Amino acid sequence: MNILESSVIERKIINVTGKRQVTIPLRFYEKLPFGKEVECFLTDDAVVLRPLPNSDDGFAMEILKDLVSQGYSGDDLLEKFAEQRANIKKAISVLLNEADEIAEGKQKGATTKDIFGKE
Repeated sequence: MNILESSVIERKIINVTGKRQVTIPLRFYEKLPFGKEVECFLTDDAVVLRPLPNSDDGFAMEILKDLVSQGYSGDDLLEKFAEQRANIKKAISVLLNEADEIAEGKQKGATTKDIFGKE
């Protein structure tokens, strides 16, 4: 028995469509904080879907404070907020892809000397 099997609370067999899509059973969906995206990862013998924490919540307040201090309000504030939030999501995605490539040896990572320079 692997770790995944030993931690199973509930099990259900679901269909996979021709487009590789699955539907999360409602009772599973309601028990976890699912948003618009999930994290998907591969183990030796399983594909795991896990709710993503609402990672941009920490940035939301900072973005709003900054935009309000710049004088934005009303619809302009909403538009700029959406732009900034999208930019942060893109930047995080780029950083995660870069980290994956470094971990896989496809790209060289920065050394402490690169970051902090010579002592």
